[in-house]
Amino acid sequence: MVSPLNERERIRHKFRNHIQSLVLIAGMGALLTACGWIIAGEEGVAWALFAGSISLLFAPRISPWVTLRMYGGVPIVPQEVPALFQLLGVISDRAGLPRPPTLYYIPSPIMTAFATGTQDKAAIAVTDGLLRRLTLRELAGVIAHEVSHIRNDDLWIMTLADVMNRVTVVMSLAGVIVLLASLPVLLLEGSIWLLASLLVFAPTLASLLQLALSRTREYDADLDAAGLTGDPHGLASALAKLERYQGGLLETLFLPGRRIPQPSLLRTHPDTSKRIERLLALEARPTEAGINPDRLALPYRLAPPQRRPHWRSTGVWY
Repeated sequence: MVSPLNERERIRHKFRNHIQSLVLIAGMGALLTACGWIIAGEEGVAWALFAGSISLLFAPRISPWVTLRMYGGVPIVPQEVPALFQLLGVISDRAGLPRPPTLYYIPSPIMTAFATGTQDKAAIAVTDGLLRRLTLRELAGVIAHEVSHIRNDDLWIMTLADVMNRVTVVMSLAGVIVLLASLPVLLLEGSIWLLASLLVFAPTLASLLQLALSRTREYDADLDAAGLTGDPHGLASALAKLERYQGGLLETLFLPGRRIPQPSLLRTHPDTSKRIERLLALEARPTEAGINPDRLALPYRLAPPQRRPHWRSTGVWY
């Protein structure tokens, strides 16, 4: 049994998420433009836009296979976990994707999932820990969340933000070098300190804007996932379980039920309690049905990983 969505709450959240995304992207663009103008006026702005455009042109062309290989991803076939593929097929059809994303298995006890690629060539990776600990109802919410990222072109939006951030860092460094080289002449101008401060702090401001954009897109994916499944409680339950299992051993022993404090400005994802609160607000009538206890039976070749998560030579942790 699932709950119908509160349409008024859904529209309100959707509108707010779109406005926030537009404002944050505009802010990153303005910061990049300002750095280019400080360095070389209109010519500097043109060079900044050119560098960003070239990077953005080639970034989406990187095959999802490259990213998945870094994490040791193994493709899953429908015959091995038919229930999971049935969920993915139904959700992808509801989302209007041209074809369901390819599913990959990550041999890691960490509970997480991520999407990569484009709408035409997308992949969703799920870890061993996620598949073994979540119920089918909870997995439906997680899969719908990742499908929403693909449908909403969040992968492209976050690539755009990352490119703008990187170009801002390069422009900032170049500007600081130019200012230091011209320091004896520029000391006579009072406004130089304001421009120098903007160049120095531009990378930090760009990173904060990128983190805020990431949190907004996560909220939007939660919202759309609830719409695709019609069951916001399923994703809310999955998020609560991820929060509970992801705590470290010392935290579990000495601070049960608590999370290590982290400034909201520095979080890539929104606070889990706020995500759950927003999801439950979408329920028109809260359901009293329990969570479906059914879990996936994984094939023998996908045995539980024997090693704890650690840093890999590729630079990723899993």
